Amino acid sequence: QVQLVESGGGLAQPGGSLRLSCTASGIISRLYTMGWYRQAPGKQREMVATITPSGTTTYESSVKDRFIISRDNNNDMIYLQMNSLKIEDTAVYYCNLGNTRWGQGTQVTVSS
Repeated sequence: QVQLVESGGGLAQPGGSLRLSCTASGIISRLYTMGWYRQAPGKQREMVATITPSGTTTYESSVKDRFIISRDNNNDMIYLQMNSLKIEDTAVYYCNLGNTRWGQGTQVTVSS
């Protein structure tokens, strides 16, 4: 059974940092593009960042230069380093594998 489990969300102040982690099990995750998506209240889920098996990354324009996605294929994990956080980054963040599998989500709240 494929499972994606996120961790690392929480409360941060504007300008602060958080690091999200996602652990995949039940699948060889290094064969798939993985990514982070987010959904704010009343809004549609949107792509934040993706990373291919070879390490090519893409970012949503509002997070480029602030967020960094990375992966550890040996441990079936991906990460999202979030820097210079803004209030508008507040959302539930979801880990995705292959555009078909989703984690349960982790809440990120940016507030002063």
